[in-house]
Amino acid sequence: METKVGVLSAGAWGTAIGKVLAEKGYKVTLWDYMKNVVEEINHSHTNSRYLLGVTLPPALAASEDMNHALDSDYLLVSTPSLYLLEIVKKLIKNPKIQEGNIPIGVLTKGFLPTKKGPRLILEVMEDYLPGFYKDNLVYISGPSHAEEVARGRLTGLIAASKNGKNAIKFRELLSGNALMVFSSFDTIGVQTSAAYKNVVAIAFGMLDALGEFTESLGTNTESLLLAAGLNEIQSLGMALGSTYPETFTSIAGVGDLDVTCRSIYGRNRKFGREIITDRVLDRYRNIDDLIANIASVGYLPEGVMAAKWAWEIAQRINAKLPIGSTVYRILNRETEPSLAIPAILAAQQ
Repeated sequence: METKVGVLSAGAWGTAIGKVLAEKGYKVTLWDYMKNVVEEINHSHTNSRYLLGVTLPPALAASEDMNHALDSDYLLVSTPSLYLLEIVKKLIKNPKIQEGNIPIGVLTKGFLPTKKGPRLILEVMEDYLPGFYKDNLVYISGPSHAEEVARGRLTGLIAASKNGKNAIKFRELLSGNALMVFSSFDTIGVQTSAAYKNVVAIAFGMLDALGEFTESLGTNTESLLLAAGLNEIQSLGMALGSTYPETFTSIAGVGDLDVTCRSIYGRNRKFGREIITDRVLDRYRNIDDLIANIASVGYLPEGVMAAKWAWEIAQRINAKLPIGSTVYRILNRETEPSLAIPAILAAQQ
């Protein structure tokens, strides 16, 4: 019997995963609200808005009707964190979701704001989804830029769930065709790593650009920032409840952090650079104004939202996050990066 997989939404990551699964022989339906993207995928077998130069297999279909994607054996959610709750509220109206009949894997990276304050994604989703999904959701992450996954470059992922059987199900679903997938019980550590590394990447981008204007910053300095960033990821993850320190030295932690900071595809690194090279923050009053007008950036740097929510979490749990708090203050127009970024590094002594 043919395995059917639904993917929400048809951004770069959702399209890349859909392509990999369709090439494995699964029937894949991508949902997206953008009519032009859906029509291009179906008629031209391309998604030039998000994956320029990639040809998609005919077995990969797209639809504006979310129910078409939900008529599946597995569901993967790749909606950006800024819009995720809106999608979850639509999901719970579907009968198959109401009965808990579709295993759900989550690819979205970030924190989510709630009335209780910012929280990890799976925790918030479980508040909305039927009780069947409690401790059964699977979180999928790792060093995986969509541009390389779509082109068949060897990539490692971790599927984390408190339900080990579900983690294995998604590991087996995704494995193959240049994807190596490992399973984990550490949903907290993997989610924290996925969200907070984007904040560090913004700092890395600023440092990278500042290095072009001074001889005092170089690749040694970048490695110093990476090490400090990894320490903060682990510190925050353990404070939030992770009991698996090995997560942070795995591809979920150091692996994802490294590729996000160093890759030419990294949107958060790019945004950090543009803070220096283009003075992009001059267009916005503060971080809230930036988030409200994030579409004007021209791409979505998830680390902007993560910086705000991580800062609020740190205040709530009294966690010390020097890099995160500095990125927050820069985005909030409280300090200049040319002064603040070197100060982070000096504080490592």
